[in-house]
Amino acid sequence: MRLYLIRHPRPIVAPNLCYGRTDLEADAEALASTSAALLPLLPRNARLFSSPLRRCADLADSLAQELDCISITHDERLREMYFGTWEMQPWDAIARTDIDAWANDMTDYRPGGGESVLEVAQRVRDFRDELAGTEIDHAIVVCHAGTIRLLAACEHGLSVPEMALYAAQKPHQIGYGELLILDC
Repeated sequence: MRLYLIRHPRPIVAPNLCYGRTDLEADAEALASTSAALLPLLPRNARLFSSPLRRCADLADSLAQELDCISITHDERLREMYFGTWEMQPWDAIARTDIDAWANDMTDYRPGGGESVLEVAQRVRDFRDELAGTEIDHAIVVCHAGTIRLLAACEHGLSVPEMALYAAQKPHQIGYGELLILDC
């Protein structure tokens, strides 16, 4: 199976805010330009999966129409990590002790009382395992940088805790609207 992993376009949000699972719209111009840039790189008549958050779902819906996708599934397991009380807070307003606690326990700590990276890794792994059990040749997945890092970690044959640690320690370098292709 070939996976086409796409990070959503730039959301409409002030800089330096923690926004994880907050449902933000994508910038309309970024959405249009991302869609136009991706269309020639993606297979037609593929299965399309998306996080249900608007910044992903809007791009997925646009791509599905243009690519005559067989179906589109908005899957809760592809959502970005939930940061609890940190959501929509400026990063510099979050207590340094809380940030340090997360840095000292990257996989199990629950930022803002939200989700741990380990919990996110488990739901992403469940999605990936279910997808691997299908007869799908090509799947387009529109999601978030964290989800993409975890899906990429699946391909290294890591356990869920190892996936979580791998993704948590890997520097974030996935740009808005970026495409990553994995052959599984």
